[in-house]
Amino acid sequence: MYKDVYIFPAIFDYAEDGISIEFPDLPGCLSCANTDEEALYMAKDVLKGFLLCMEEENEDIPEPTSLKDIKLEENQRVVLIDVCLALLREAKNNKAVKKTLTIPYWLNVEAEKAGINFSQVLQVALKEKLNV
Repeated sequence: MYKDVYIFPAIFDYAEDGISIEFPDLPGCLSCANTDEEALYMAKDVLKGFLLCMEEENEDIPEPTSLKDIKLEENQRVVLIDVCLALLREAKNNKAVKKTLTIPYWLNVEAEKAGINFSQVLQVALKEKLNV
């Protein structure tokens, strides 16, 4: 079961050309920025997307490494990044999806005359068919 809130350590690596961001527990979860403020924003953004993709792929999300176990170089700092996925999941699940459908011409004419909302009728019918 996935959690609603995750907190992972990120390593901010400071160089002359900007800040590189990596999550030691999540290989491939990387970003970059020019300022600390931007780095915090980018770290949250990439972490949310990465964890949502892991959930979609039914991958196990690891436990975060303890701060005391993270080894840093002189130009690096560790920053705890927290993300809440509950609202993102809900928004994704309620996102409108465009569907193309085919109905007989005469039925379309009658429905339009009656001012039928096709999307609403389809939603009601699908919910009824699926017992939801």
